[in-house]
Amino acid sequence: MVTWIALTGLASAASVVSLTLVGGATPLEWGAGPLTVDSLPHVTYVAHRGGAREVPENSMSGLMAAYERGTAQVLDFDTRMLRDGTPVVMHDPTLNRTTFLGGEVRGLDGREWQGVRLRPRDSLPGSWRSERPPTVAEVLDRFGGRIVLMLEAKDPRSLGRLAALIRARGLTRSVFVNSNDPEVARRTHRLGLLSQLWRSAEQLRRDRPERWRSYVDLLDVDHRARDADLVRAVRSGIPRVWAHTVLTPAQRDRALALGCDGIITDAPGRLARHPVRGAQRGARP
Repeated sequence: MVTWIALTGLASAASVVSLTLVGGATPLEWGAGPLTVDSLPHVTYVAHRGGAREVPENSMSGLMAAYERGTAQVLDFDTRMLRDGTPVVMHDPTLNRTTFLGGEVRGLDGREWQGVRLRPRDSLPGSWRSERPPTVAEVLDRFGGRIVLMLEAKDPRSLGRLAALIRARGLTRSVFVNSNDPEVARRTHRLGLLSQLWRSAEQLRRDRPERWRSYVDLLDVDHRARDADLVRAVRSGIPRVWAHTVLTPAQRDRALALGCDGIITDAPGRLARHPVRGAQRGARP
């Protein structure tokens, strides 16, 4: 069941989106064909949920702003599945935190999804309009092949449908599919997709990442993990090790110094304004 949440202070949420470009950067596109992970720079920046400290998370306007600002080479978003099997862009299992409605996401069908409206946070810089959260197909159609994408499959049951959407658009080398479950990462690999596995600082204390190197393309590690755990991840043989969710230049600089080659951040614009300090030790073998 979906319930209405009292609407308060909505005037600013309905205003026009502000798309101020950072440093006059242009969208990141390489060549005429679909952009793939093979074109990513040595150190990659990811706009987590579009850059949730700077734009409305998991919104089409937020993803577009991050894309146009050019401060990240990868756009990240979360996915869930509606009751009719439609994959949509949403982090939480319920609508309560980020929309004007309440209730479970999986309780809606595609027609009802058309009536959902996001509720931008008042603390965000600029002015943002209220808008419908997109479907996964809409995000793939808007950005697929123009920039590398990272999507988290919050509902493992949706993996087959996500794979079909990605394959139909020729994006198997352009989209990372993320999960916290090594078995979901294995299934992702078997489906011919790029598999991403994220792990918390606590999990990394016990993990043996080298066991996953045959089927994990990207290991997504908590920047709060111990130095020894991050270095072990970097030396696991997994081709990419990126740190999440980074908010400050100091956090970024530590992750890079320990050998991580990617930064997943809620504030890509902030990090872009602060150059990396200190030489990177390059902990990779």
